[in-house]
Amino acid sequence: MAIKGVSLSVAQGELVSLIGANGSGKSTLLQAIVGLLPGWEGKMSFWDNSLKGLAPPAIVQKGISLVPEGRLIFPPLTVLDNLKLGAYTRYRKKQHREIAQDLEMVMTLFPILKERSYQAAGTLSGGEQQMLAIGRALMAKPKLLLLDEPSMGLAPLLVDRILQTLVQLRENGITILLVEQNAQAALKIADRGYVLETGRVVLQGSAQDLLADDEVKRAYLGKDYGEFYEGRA
Repeated sequence: MAIKGVSLSVAQGELVSLIGANGSGKSTLLQAIVGLLPGWEGKMSFWDNSLKGLAPPAIVQKGISLVPEGRLIFPPLTVLDNLKLGAYTRYRKKQHREIAQDLEMVMTLFPILKERSYQAAGTLSGGEQQMLAIGRALMAKPKLLLLDEPSMGLAPLLVDRILQTLVQLRENGITILLVEQNAQAALKIADRGYVLETGRVVLQGSAQDLLADDEVKRAYLGKDYGEFYEGRA
């Protein structure tokens, strides 16, 4: 059992970070939220509506989108087609005008995606692919955006760019649950945080309190990223 008795909440407009070591259950929790792991027990609700038994498309239509670990873009397809696939549930509702507006919003947020619209997604750099994965999730017009390790494999400057984009999205009204092994960077931009160990929440509180907690410092806060972000806070 990867996660056991996890209890957490994300309020509208918050950016909440979930931190923990490899194997602590972070990705499992996100996959359960979006219906990719349907066998969980307990209660999970979104805007007071239960998510129990719902398939991933239905959860996306309710307003929850996941940026998965490893990006999982569609390499042979163009950047534009990858973005359009993010809106597939909306095309069924014939929201073509709104989709076009959101496509322009994403390309304004990430101008490089507009430049590479007709380029195969698999030829993008790692940072560009991460931008594409976030853009694809935004095309579903989420109320809650889940991100699983968006900084993985990226250089520090690109990590900074991605995290500042998340701050901008939060300021634009998107609620965010961020899973991130880079605890220092994640807590720097978060309102609140949870610490997950072996499938259980062992600590929670404001991001500032967790940053100052000696146990969190010892176990999760890396010196290098701490120094990098200290000058940018």
